[in-house]
Amino acid sequence: MTTFQYHPEVLAKYPKVVGGVIVARGLVNAATPEALKTEYATEQQATITRIGSMPLSELPSLAAWRGVFRGFGVDPTQYRNAAEALLRRLTKQGDIPFINTMVDLANLVSIRYALPVAVFDTQDTTGAVTVRLARGDERFTVLGQSDPEHPEAGEVIFVDEADLVSARRWCWRQSAQSAANETTSNVIVTVEAHHSNARPEIEAALHNLSALLERYAGAEADSMNIAILDAANPAI
Repeated sequence: MTTFQYHPEVLAKYPKVVGGVIVARGLVNAATPEALKTEYATEQQATITRIGSMPLSELPSLAAWRGVFRGFGVDPTQYRNAAEALLRRLTKQGDIPFINTMVDLANLVSIRYALPVAVFDTQDTTGAVTVRLARGDERFTVLGQSDPEHPEAGEVIFVDEADLVSARRWCWRQSAQSAANETTSNVIVTVEAHHSNARPEIEAALHNLSALLERYAGAEADSMNIAILDAANPAI
């Protein structure tokens, strides 16, 4: 049974996409443990040093994402992909606040590889999640709000079989329903890229994510389904 997939239209328009996916069940999310806080804080400082004065737009992974956003009519300086938004905050403010275990381990990997990483709670998901172009009538609820809005026609969304959107503008913002919280136990974790060195970096990020989920969120190896998706292998 398919859990997560790329629609053929998206693959035709963005054939270089490489998506790392982890489908995990039976996890425990909680306040960020001290060991993860230490690991994450250390990575934040290492990332600041590594980037130095380099403009974020010159990082190959982020430059590629900017091109993708332009491809579906979005100004990438107005709507920044999740990895660029994190790194922008980090380099301008000096740190990123702790949120919870699953969000923080995902953000740790995101800044380490300059790749957008998302943890989607699947409690409210109906059927498979598909990355596809929006019609414009699907439902998306902003975190902290109760009334749904609609994506713009043609933007890339993550959406289930009941037209409930879990992410808008590909990797810009998650929905209220999909955000990891204290009750989260079943998730889809994604890390995606479009640049020339995408595959080995996605492989490394997936390995890192699975190890962190085992260490801090109670994941067991046999409870995680892990795959790398692309145009030749579009679904898990």
